[in-house]
Amino acid sequence: MHRVGVLALDGVVPFELGIPARIFGVARDTSGDPLYSVTTCSVDGRPVRAEADYDLTVSHDASLLAAVDTVVIPPSHGLGPIREEGRLPEELRTALAAIRPGTRMVAICTGSYVLAAAGLLDGRPATTHWHEADHLQRLFTRVRIDPDVLFVDDGDVLTSAGVAAGIDLCLHIVRRDHGSEVANQVARDCVVPPWREGGQAQYIRRPVPEPTTPGTARTQAWLMEHLGEPLSLADMAAHANVSVRTFTRRFRDETGTSPGEWLIARRVDLARHLLETTDLPVDVVAARSGLGTGVSLRRHLRAATGVTPHAYRRTFRPAR
Repeated sequence: MHRVGVLALDGVVPFELGIPARIFGVARDTSGDPLYSVTTCSVDGRPVRAEADYDLTVSHDASLLAAVDTVVIPPSHGLGPIREEGRLPEELRTALAAIRPGTRMVAICTGSYVLAAAGLLDGRPATTHWHEADHLQRLFTRVRIDPDVLFVDDGDVLTSAGVAAGIDLCLHIVRRDHGSEVANQVARDCVVPPWREGGQAQYIRRPVPEPTTPGTARTQAWLMEHLGEPLSLADMAAHANVSVRTFTRRFRDETGTSPGEWLIARRVDLARHLLETTDLPVDVVAARSGLGTGVSLRRHLRAATGVTPHAYRRTFRPAR
């Protein structure tokens, strides 16, 4: 069983604090046995002040983190010198230094400040809540902040945007660890989508469009039903009954990405699902997912995951 330790700091935000236990806690194997154990701690084992109007009592101190496989740091509204000066309090620095090398480190929202202050994000891509992205980048210039994505997976260090993006990240981790079927079942149990379209760019404050402006949701749904077919930008715009230019602008405003990038990402998602759940040859997977040829599938899958289709299948669909 994979052990997850969640570190609650003073000022912790209760919603995000509860995400790891909820998402990882319902993940089960085919026999119904839990795949993760989740334990919460504070730095000193004492109750922590929540961002809400109550305190939280925990049963462990941060020595717990030296014995887990994944450490999750939820956001806090009481980061103090961490956010203001980029400096970890000595007790927290000592606790983080005791974590075993190779432990997977995960930050939700402003938990990224903690990883950055510990030097764990130096030279690496990361994200945080869009409202904090500029400040985090100014404070930690060696971190490569991407303010537009819902989460960043950099192997052993993962970060997410704010609030519900923590759900996206934890579901992604379940999928990475155990495949899409387990992650999809977790999503169904928690009544959340297995993944969300676009990035957090769609949530950044911008002028509100006129209420009479039609959106692209109907066309997005239509595209999902026709991923295996040849689809051009003109086809999409025609389905939405607008010009190509108007469709492209509205689509980017709503999703934070271009129609072409969005379509490729959905096709790669479908290809990954087929690789995980079927024994279809790579060329057939490519054709059914709309990526055309095995060469094209290899290129796009490597760009998305860093591995080839055969390596991906070996990971998520081991030989029986």
